[in-house]
Amino acid sequence: MKINRYMFLTVAVFCLMITGTISAQEPEELNDGIKTAEAKDAGISISKLIEMDSAIVRNEFKNITSILIARDGKLVYEKYYNGFDKNSLHDTRSATKSITSILIGLAIDNKFIPSEKTAVFQYFEKEYEINNPDSRKNKITIEDLLTMSSLLECDDGNMYSSGNEERMYLTEDYIKFALDLPIKGFPAWAQKPEETLYGRSFSYCTAGTVLLGGIIERSTKMKVQEFADKFLFSPLGITNYQWQITPTGLPMTGGGLRLSSRDFMKLILLCSQKGLWNDKQIISNDWIVKSTTPHSDVRENTDYGYLFWLEKFGAGDPKYSAYYMTGTGGSKIAVFPNLNLKVVITSNWYGGRGKAHEQSRNILNKFILPAIGKLD
Repeated sequence: MKINRYMFLTVAVFCLMITGTISAQEPEELNDGIKTAEAKDAGISISKLIEMDSAIVRNEFKNITSILIARDGKLVYEKYYNGFDKNSLHDTRSATKSITSILIGLAIDNKFIPSEKTAVFQYFEKEYEINNPDSRKNKITIEDLLTMSSLLECDDGNMYSSGNEERMYLTEDYIKFALDLPIKGFPAWAQKPEETLYGRSFSYCTAGTVLLGGIIERSTKMKVQEFADKFLFSPLGITNYQWQITPTGLPMTGGGLRLSSRDFMKLILLCSQKGLWNDKQIISNDWIVKSTTPHSDVRENTDYGYLFWLEKFGAGDPKYSAYYMTGTGGSKIAVFPNLNLKVVITSNWYGGRGKAHEQSRNILNKFILPAIGKLD
């Protein structure tokens, strides 16, 4: 009998499933603060993980660079693809926004900022002569920026919007760009804030998260890099990272921070552990709760917290609630609270747009979520 290459691979995968050996995917114990365990001991199907790995290796999913899975606080699966490894830094684009939310929470916890109800423009009015003056601008709060619901005319999803991020990138001073935006109007066919589920009109605005970086620097008297390192990265043992810097020298708090996959895992473990890391309170659980509670209605099955996305996953019947970081390219760094599950999917399929996000959902819905509670 002649055995072709496909049959050989099928037999090989079957053997791996029988033996339960997935040594290439088992996480390393690096003494970096992340505890590890075996997938089978965490109630996760090994065969499903092998099936997922095989699909990625066959390039059924484009540009996946890593997948990490943790359950019950322990890393149980770690695999890198397409030339990436545990030391690689991933540009997950707008996933940075969620980290900016954490930094704002830390600034509030440490009394640099009174609260998220604090007005935004007071931090800049002595420094900038602001165009399109309007008294309503003075009422825009930090919370409005965190929930993508300020009254600034800013919509990254609308190429005609004055605040579309592509227009911002053509300017030198991103903060001035955001401050100068006019107040948005609501035509007859558009929902007004008071007509929405949470009383806010969602409009995805990267320029608003740039303002949050400016507020961090002005309230703390520290550079964003310095503040993040002192209050977040150093306590978590995160030492290898790269900020994208805007033309005026401000770190881009709206996207572009590069971290390793394990360091992204540390951040979502921190969130899922109520702000605790190695028995030390890094950030208040109060802020984690606020950040992962719905504040804006995005679309059916999707809400928005404080720069965190909230969505239900599951093939056919979305029933598994998650909060997550995400960005162009398809990366998803997610927590499923009811399953004690954390997942890091990094992907650099930047040209994939919506397809890149959809394939990450497919990986979750087809492989990772079905693997829970199905021991081989």
